[in-house]
Amino acid sequence: MDTTLTEEEAMIRQSARRFLEAECNTRLVREMEKDPKGYPPELWRKAAELGWQGLALPEAYGGSDMPLVYLGLVLEEVGRALAPLPLHSTVVAALTLAAEGTEAQRAAVLPRTAAGETVLTFACYEQDPRLTLSGVQARAVADGDSFVLNGIKRFVDNFAAADFCLVACRTADATPGSDGLSLLLVDTRSEGISDNPLVTLAKDRQSEVTFRNVRVPKTNLVGTLHQAAPAIERMLDRATALLCAQMLGAARKDMEMAVEWAKYRKAFGQPIGAFQSLQHMAADMLIWIDGGNLLTYEALWKMDQGLPAAVEVSQAKAFCNEKCEAVVRYGQIIHGGIGFMQEFDLQLWFRRVTSWTMRFGTAYEHRARIARALLDVPGRVVLGQPLPTAG
Repeated sequence: MDTTLTEEEAMIRQSARRFLEAECNTRLVREMEKDPKGYPPELWRKAAELGWQGLALPEAYGGSDMPLVYLGLVLEEVGRALAPLPLHSTVVAALTLAAEGTEAQRAAVLPRTAAGETVLTFACYEQDPRLTLSGVQARAVADGDSFVLNGIKRFVDNFAAADFCLVACRTADATPGSDGLSLLLVDTRSEGISDNPLVTLAKDRQSEVTFRNVRVPKTNLVGTLHQAAPAIERMLDRATALLCAQMLGAARKDMEMAVEWAKYRKAFGQPIGAFQSLQHMAADMLIWIDGGNLLTYEALWKMDQGLPAAVEVSQAKAFCNEKCEAVVRYGQIIHGGIGFMQEFDLQLWFRRVTSWTMRFGTAYEHRARIARALLDVPGRVVLGQPLPTAG
């Protein structure tokens, strides 16, 4: 893997940064924290004109068929600007539909998604806070030409704005040969769905969604009935790696703000950046961000090459969970008391990075996943599956 950006990759990053610097300031970020939908439709439309929603989707459905690495570069800039866009949830669900869906499903949803006319999301978390497939208990029962879906999903991103939601559910009990899981494409306007907004640290749009006897046409089954566990894992891996890119963009911006403050703020007659302790902190921040960057783009690159990437995804997330959080904490320390004031912008990055570290698996869960692979424990490398104990 070549770790330097190609001319085309550098252009993608530069154009995304210029666009967001012109279109997304912190005033807009603060306004969207109070907005019911959480994003400005006009900014979403402009992002579609740049091709972001369809960047990695097949050309046959209005996409650009670009590598995931390119999408990672865009999401890195989205994180840097804290752009209030439902881009992550939309592209993750769309990529899953492109890879696992039927031709009819792809034709019905993906062109409108690439055009910015449709917002998507996905729902996996339930009562069990771990990112584990065994925690999926929402159940769908076949009834005529439909499934009847019941259950509660938590921390569903951008559900209030979404037109469709990919729901991981149980359609059969687990057996040695099957996890009994399926993926359903659910119209969010269906009868029987209730949305309870959650108050989060990031003040973004997360929901607890209740499905009560929601009828989903059998034609909306994505992938194979009772056999969706591998597809769900692939979806979560893509979601995790792309979120790491978003975290790194935000952490790098936080670091840059802290470094500039250290050059400006004076104590004892000199800039505080002249003190060795702060110099060491700044050096650590850069090392951690660049380290996370290498791990994240290795994971995305391996996915683009069609290579197994589960371990690389977990390496990136475990590292970013700890080091991106450390970066924004150092940013607060360097700024001192002003960094904790709501009126000052730095806390916007701190809150989001901290919130993102808690999504798609903790550092401990991802370390356990890596350990399973290193120890060659039989079975798939599944998040949340505990290691066997000795004896």
